[in-house]
Amino acid sequence: MKHHIIILLSCVSLLTGCAAAPLLVVGGAAATGGYYVGKDERSAKRIAKDSMITAEINAQILRDDMIKSSVMDINVNTYRGAVTLSGNLPSQEMIDQTIQIVENVDGVKEVNSLLSVEPAE
Repeated sequence: MKHHIIILLSCVSLLTGCAAAPLLVVGGAAATGGYYVGKDERSAKRIAKDSMITAEINAQILRDDMIKSSVMDINVNTYRGAVTLSGNLPSQEMIDQTIQIVENVDGVKEVNSLLSVEPAE
């Protein structure tokens, strides 16, 4: 049964992107999870909320026809509801669309964009 839970959590992390990793660590291995939570001044609840926000942003990006092909070029970091986006996208239009998606996700308090335009070769 324990192996089934780990496999299920691994599958979920693949579907939601890297954001699920902290949840996996906290839920998967108590010693590692305790270390992770102990090194962050946020509560475990806040870490989980931030991870869920990041996962929802990644899911929304994957649903958007304009930017889903560039999802691997966008790094999403959420800390206390403030989202920082970094990476390179082929156009300003794609950057603007990404920011708009993030602004509409529940729980997002602030959006900091470090995204830049790097035309595709």
